[in-house]
Amino acid sequence: MAAGDGSARASRVCNILLMTSPTPWHGILTAAALPFTADDAVDFERFAEHVAWLCTHGCDGVVVNGSLGEYQTLTDDERAQVVDTAVKAAAAVNGTVVAGVAAYGSGESRRWTVQAAEAGASAVMLLPPNAYRADDRIVLEHYREVARESLPIIAYNNPFDTKVDLTPQMLATLHAEGLIVAVKEFSGDVRRAYELAELAPELDLIIGADDVVVELALAGARGWIAGYPNALPTACRALYDTAMAGDVATALPIYKDLHSLLRWDSKTQFVQAIKLSMDVAGRFGGACRPPRLPLSPESAARVRQDTEIALAKGYR
Repeated sequence: MAAGDGSARASRVCNILLMTSPTPWHGILTAAALPFTADDAVDFERFAEHVAWLCTHGCDGVVVNGSLGEYQTLTDDERAQVVDTAVKAAAAVNGTVVAGVAAYGSGESRRWTVQAAEAGASAVMLLPPNAYRADDRIVLEHYREVARESLPIIAYNNPFDTKVDLTPQMLATLHAEGLIVAVKEFSGDVRRAYELAELAPELDLIIGADDVVVELALAGARGWIAGYPNALPTACRALYDTAMAGDVATALPIYKDLHSLLRWDSKTQFVQAIKLSMDVAGRFGGACRPPRLPLSPESAARVRQDTEIALAKGYR
């Protein structure tokens, strides 16, 4: 494909189908990367600019204080200010904000939900208990505690990091009790989409890993909590819209061109990789907070090369 073809195709297909929805967890919500200054402070001014940029370049909103936002490394004051900053920046451009409220304690997750509601977030994203391998009874009580507040809850199934698997059966139970409205599915098992639709047809499936976006879109997903739009939002919008429309002939070439990058979203070094792609694409990604370190020279070279190839094909 000649240089510029990817950009032209992205713009064309974005005009074909621009997904809009009054449901704040539908569409593309980018898990916004968090910038730091040279002395390791959160750069809130740059973060506000990035949130607004995402919401005006194809994204319907952002998710903050998730793993890509490095929430585990933030102080309580920083974490609260991240939500406040994002809500103000997104509201100015009609974007929505979902706040991650994961914490070791259920009471702490509930308190973060209160803070998100007071700041003006539209919904929250909640992992199961992640301090240890919780059983189904504990998972249920955890979601009950947080659901005592008013904001809609998107469950986040990440069995790799939490060691707790929100199976379709458990998700159906949570939904039947009115505790969750959607699930960010990160297991990578696309077969679960069909079982979940059978067990809980009203529960919204949200694509939770960038490298299965086409498969889950075709399986009935209602949204995408995405990583790579931080670097290539217009291309990711085109990929999402065509996949959601069932236009496989248009989606697959984009998917194949971008998949070497999208796969990083499911790897341990995903934060570093996405931030590096942002730098290469002309957006500030910058360094991560320790204990995350820069990519190895080999991995950095691969991310840089694949990002440059995508840019040369016109993807933005």
